[in-house]
Amino acid sequence: MPQKILIIRHGALGDLFQAFGAFASIRHAFPHDHVTLLTASPYHDLASCCPWFDAIATDDRPPFTNLRHWLKIRHILRQMDMVFDLQNSGRTARYFHLVRPGTVWSGQNRRASLPHLNPQARQMHTLVRQADQLRAAGLPSLPRTVPEFLKNRGPYLPAPYAVLVPGAAPHRPAKRWPALHFATLAQALDTWGCQPVIIGSTADRPLADIIRSRVPQALDLTGRTDLPALAGLLHRALLCIGNDTGPLHMAATMDCPTLTLFSADSDPRRCAPLSITPGQSRVLDCPDLSTLHPERVLRLLEDWGRPLMQARLTLQRHG
Repeated sequence: MPQKILIIRHGALGDLFQAFGAFASIRHAFPHDHVTLLTASPYHDLASCCPWFDAIATDDRPPFTNLRHWLKIRHILRQMDMVFDLQNSGRTARYFHLVRPGTVWSGQNRRASLPHLNPQARQMHTLVRQADQLRAAGLPSLPRTVPEFLKNRGPYLPAPYAVLVPGAAPHRPAKRWPALHFATLAQALDTWGCQPVIIGSTADRPLADIIRSRVPQALDLTGRTDLPALAGLLHRALLCIGNDTGPLHMAATMDCPTLTLFSADSDPRRCAPLSITPGQSRVLDCPDLSTLHPERVLRLLEDWGRPLMQARLTLQRHG
């Protein structure tokens, strides 16, 4: 009889894309079992596109006082034979106590049946930590590959383009490089014959307006693409440049070259986007992004980004 397996990965967006390799590895290890993903509702449609899950359950993590929520989670957990907790949060540590006796649990929990107790886990890069957790559970990690099911999602743009990501989480303003500096990059891209494309949520539209006030040729797609379409758009881009936020991890997973700008608010050693192809991901790390001059970014683009973009364009035209 097939086992019932639950994978817990709520988000955020970048975390979800970084878990694609773990999802594929779990599915590969249990090809005939029933696999459910427990995630946040904004990612339901994206998860529904994925080939690794038989069902999607949502959990928007309301306050602990919400009894109806806890009854729902207990109902889900008590159906399961095995749980892979890839979230490893304080909340999911509490979920551990809701499973029925005999359920196999993989996670950073000393009482788990398949514990991941590496003392360095919190200092590892996310991808390494997930592989370490699967190894502790006796599962090999498959090599990372570009998700085929997202490659051909729209929109298709006729001209060569590079993507700019000027936004970041609203509650973390220190992670944002000034929009006027992104406008300087947009001007350079346009000069090189590459259309700048601005992405983000609807809340990022004022940032796009600032960029387009200086470079009207830039295309504003903020709030205009769903997540699967955005993944396809990033796969076909020559380059993605932006702050440390979810779409940079999407770009890396779709094997688009990435340049990510980090402030002291996050640690690239733990969470830098890593493209599938080695050498296609770079980081500029500056304690205060307001002091990162555009000339420094442009120098890196001239030395590393522009040749890579040209090689990628040639491959697209002859591929």
